Amino acid sequence: MKARDWQRFLETERKSHGKTVFTITELANISGSSPHVLNVALDRLRKQGVIVRYASGRYGLPEAVTPEQLLPFLDAHAYITGAFALHRHNRITQLPIEITCFTNRRHDRSRIRATPVGRFTFVCVRSPVYTPPAAGVVADPEQAIYDYIWLLRRRGVAPVSQVTFRGLHSLTAKALQKQAARYPRSVQQEAAKILDRH
Repeated sequence: MKARDWQRFLETERKSHGKTVFTITELANISGSSPHVLNVALDRLRKQGVIVRYASGRYGLPEAVTPEQLLPFLDAHAYITGAFALHRHNRITQLPIEITCFTNRRHDRSRIRATPVGRFTFVCVRSPVYTPPAAGVVADPEQAIYDYIWLLRRRGVAPVSQVTFRGLHSLTAKALQKQAARYPRSVQQEAAKILDRH
């Protein structure tokens, strides 16, 4: 396949089916090529800027993949939380430099993974703190704020010294109470102070 054919195919898949990340096997089936021939083609397409390697064996169009779409390929047990989730929900003003993910798996490789969509940091946690969201891979703001406070307290950093919170008054009291029950009293007290101020 020529570069323009690859680009047309990938754009069609994104527009028609919402598919943005492709495995080597999928790309080999599409092209009808052997893995060796495909790897040569992928190197050429990467140099031409037609395709990007987002993770080991995972490719897609440049700037077409979000952290939410890529995360399941990095760790199917992980979810995005903390400052990045708070920013996604417009609850802090700063754009975090890392995408914090809680997982219940220990990573054999580095717990920090640099990708074209950002730097993922995987934190292995246990229940009850480890609680994947019911829908999607991004924690809701009520969970994200407790995860954020828990993580920073664990690192010995004051949560209010790192970000500027906003819109916390609109968080759901019932959801906050449900989340609070999963954390130590010190985290609950810190959260109460932050929520009272905002």
